[in-house]
Amino acid sequence: MTRLSVNLNKVALLRNSRTIGIPDVAHAARLALEAGAHGITVHPRPDGRHVRPEDVYRLRDVVRLHPGVEYNIEGNPFHQVMELVRAVRPDQCTLVPDDPSAFTSDHGWDLRRDGARLAPIISELRVLGVRVSLFMDPEADAMRLARAVGADRVELYTEPYARQFGTASQQAALARYTAAGRAALEAGLAINAGHDLNRDNLPPFLQAVPGVAEVSIGHALVSDALEFGMSETVRLYLGAIRLGEANR
Repeated sequence: MTRLSVNLNKVALLRNSRTIGIPDVAHAARLALEAGAHGITVHPRPDGRHVRPEDVYRLRDVVRLHPGVEYNIEGNPFHQVMELVRAVRPDQCTLVPDDPSAFTSDHGWDLRRDGARLAPIISELRVLGVRVSLFMDPEADAMRLARAVGADRVELYTEPYARQFGTASQQAALARYTAAGRAALEAGLAINAGHDLNRDNLPPFLQAVPGVAEVSIGHALVSDALEFGMSETVRLYLGAIRLGEANR
């Protein structure tokens, strides 16, 4: 089964709008894991707009109480995140080329330009026992480059698909991800996916893209949790995953 990792950045964003500590990010993580989520994802940024360093440590402690659950830290390795990764040693580190001023992550790595800089960081992470995933656009030709620099996985950046979902361009968009997924598997990479996936567009994505090991979902899931609650929302997303896998 494709594993569901719940990104808690937006819970932290809401918490940060006041100074009284609610909603509690660690409590949200416990609810998600007790409902069946397979992992927790955070993306600490230098400006602290979402999760903060103290959250990263607290969530590590929550994850450790749930055997088999994985902790994924995302971030740009050239903008401070490596200090946290070295201290926490998560199960997975997803390297993302976001600028500190970016509204959100909006593109994958250009490995022809950045591969040489990334290679020693990837090597260090693997020595630390941390699985390495690279945030990548759905470009089939780039998958072999990701493997060449030492990555274990790629996370396919899915916002372009999400924007075209439900339009005449949906199938053409999915075809790019299918081709990228096949190329990743052929290169010896496992596949993650994330960014603007939701309960509606997730099943067709999983039907079309082979071998997706993990989806990381935050914004839509936390938004749905405002209506259904965190526990029920996690169950709904697990159901969407099962639906996508059943119709392959």
